[in-house]
Amino acid sequence: MTQDLFDDGVVSESLPLGPGAVVLRRFAKADEAALLDAVRQVTEQAPLRHMVTPGGFTMSVAMTNCGDLGWVTDRTGYRYDPIDPESGHPWPRMPDVFVRLASDAASQAGFEGFVPDACLVNRYEPGTRLSLHQDRNERDYGQPIVSVSLGIPAVFLFGGATRSHKSQRVPLAHGDVVVWGGPARLHYHGVLPLKEAEHPLTGACRFNLTFRRAG
Repeated sequence: MTQDLFDDGVVSESLPLGPGAVVLRRFAKADEAALLDAVRQVTEQAPLRHMVTPGGFTMSVAMTNCGDLGWVTDRTGYRYDPIDPESGHPWPRMPDVFVRLASDAASQAGFEGFVPDACLVNRYEPGTRLSLHQDRNERDYGQPIVSVSLGIPAVFLFGGATRSHKSQRVPLAHGDVVVWGGPARLHYHGVLPLKEAEHPLTGACRFNLTFRRAG
């Protein structure tokens, strides 16, 4: 385990999950205020919504996007689109603090030169979950995924290359960042149902920022 000390005294610990995957504990903590302000600005322009899967299931997690591309799901399938289907306008510009944090976290995890063009903004409330899945709608699997946790705690499931592979249960707290790429890029992952909790900055919810190079 390695430790890095930020200017504000916040210590970040690196917890390996396997080849190509790591948790950077508290990595985003120093930028918490700027990140949450950016989340507010993004969601004002492109409100959170509960998307519907191709099978007709309404997702329990509310989400939106920012960046050049946004991930969407509806009856026709999963895809990235430059246009918000609800507004008919391009997704909000990705805030600079988002781009910087994602690039820095990827570099810390050993993936240099990562510049995201899509950020999924997910809001989890107590009881919501995300089933095991792979991120495979992106064009270049050589680029990592960077996932930032803000707000109440969650338990992240990180599995293997097949759905049947036993998943690790990884507790995530406010400011933690998970990065996976290389041999772990297509590993299955998800989130267990969140427990009742409160955070002084987000209330009874968790925001997850997931950065990708999609185009």
